Amino acid sequence: MAEKKLSPAERRRRIAEAFTAKVGTKEARRIKGRTQKDNGLWFGLGVAGIVGWSVAIPTLLGAALGIWIDQTWPSRFSWSLMLLVLGVGLGCLNAWYWVKKSREKIIRD
Repeated sequence: MAEKKLSPAERRRRIAEAFTAKVGTKEARRIKGRTQKDNGLWFGLGVAGIVGWSVAIPTLLGAALGIWIDQTWPSRFSWSLMLLVLGVGLGCLNAWYWVKKSREKIIRD
């Protein structure tokens, strides 16, 4: 459906309302940021640790399982390498999940 033509004054009013709403949202976010406690260095290191371990543990488990399979049932395929890559992939998905969840919590609050 075609939108009816707006008069210049109506158009300016709508643009001003949209601008005012955007500025109000940004100002509320700025005020909220000032009133919240500062998470600081230790919080950042903790988050980095969670992300790091969520990648490292599946990677090490995949490598260990791959080495065990290679030693138990020798084959022409390197299970160590395949499971190492699989572990890295699963770890990255896990880290992405945790970062996404933390970001959503920050945005929600």
